[in-house]
Amino acid sequence: MGQNGSGKKRDRPNILITGTPGTGKTTTSSALAEATNLRHINVGELVKEKNLHDGWDDQFDSYIINEDLVCDELEDLMEEGGNIVDYHGCDFFPERWFDHVVVLQTENSVLYDRLSKRGYTGQKLSNNIECEIFQVLLEEAKESYPEDIVVALKSDCIEDISRNVSTLTDWVRNWSSLS
Repeated sequence: MGQNGSGKKRDRPNILITGTPGTGKTTTSSALAEATNLRHINVGELVKEKNLHDGWDDQFDSYIINEDLVCDELEDLMEEGGNIVDYHGCDFFPERWFDHVVVLQTENSVLYDRLSKRGYTGQKLSNNIECEIFQVLLEEAKESYPEDIVVALKSDCIEDISRNVSTLTDWVRNWSSLS
C-alpha cells in the first residue's frame, strides 16, 4: 500500500495522468475513473472552479496556475488516496502523492490536428507541438518521480486509449499486491 505524508497507508492508489494538451488525458482519466471507481480530478477545471490562479495569461490564452493553492486544495484528498489527477504539468506535485505516473504521448501530426480543432493557433500551438517533440513532460516526470513508477503510453487513437484504460485498470486492481 502507498504511503501518504502522515505515514499512514492508503487503501487506494493515486495516479497522475499527464501529457501535452491534446494527448487524451481527460478522456483517459474519465474512462479510468469509471472503470475503477477512483476519483477523477481535472486540475484545469479545479483551478477555474476554485480560483486557484494568479490571473490570465493573454499570450497563452490560459490561467496562470498558483501551484501552492492547488497543492493546498488537493492535500487531504491525496492523503486519502483513490485519485486520478489529470494535468499537463507534473513537477510541482509532491512526490509522495503518486503511486503511478502516466505520461500520454501522441504522434505530432495527430496532436497538431487535435489542437487545431480546439482552436490552438500561433505560439500556443507551436509551443505544445515542440513540447511533445522534445518529450518535455516525460523528462519532467522522470526528474520529479521515481523512474520505476513513470510509464509512457501511446495515445494516438481510440484503440490506444481503450488499451491504456485496460492496462491501467489491471494495474489498479493489482496495486495492493504491488506496493
